[in-house]
Amino acid sequence: MGQEIERKFLVTATTYRDLAKGTHYKQGYLNSQKERVVRVRTIDTTGFMTVKGITKGATRLEYEYEIPAKDADELLDLLCEQPIIDKHRYKVKMGDFVWEIDEFHGENEGLTVAEVELLSEDQEFPKPDWIGEEVTGDPRYYNSNLIANPFTKW
Repeated sequence: MGQEIERKFLVTATTYRDLAKGTHYKQGYLNSQKERVVRVRTIDTTGFMTVKGITKGATRLEYEYEIPAKDADELLDLLCEQPIIDKHRYKVKMGDFVWEIDEFHGENEGLTVAEVELLSEDQEFPKPDWIGEEVTGDPRYYNSNLIANPFTKW
């Protein structure tokens, strides 16, 4: 069984850009109900389909599969809820942890969040100086909710 434990934070500075190269992501949702999310995404030229369960604390079930990029593009254009999430992701390694920083574009321009995956919800981890307020439990910051309620409309 796949399981994801992550904490999410707002980002207060752009110094992480000096530590990693950004990768372009496009993602959309075939289903964005909180009990089960079905996501389609492209990372540069590779497609993925992901199924996630409901979040409990900082944990949820997650299953991800690579799919043909052409299929992912068609799903994003023809079947996914709109607007599509468009962002650049930076991956910054700090010790045993990898921070994923997402800079959003389009309807979510101006929002930048960072996530770190953990082995347990109470695991200690270093916080870079560009990390701000924790928003792990705030559903407004879930990518699936940024479609129905984009950041630029807050």
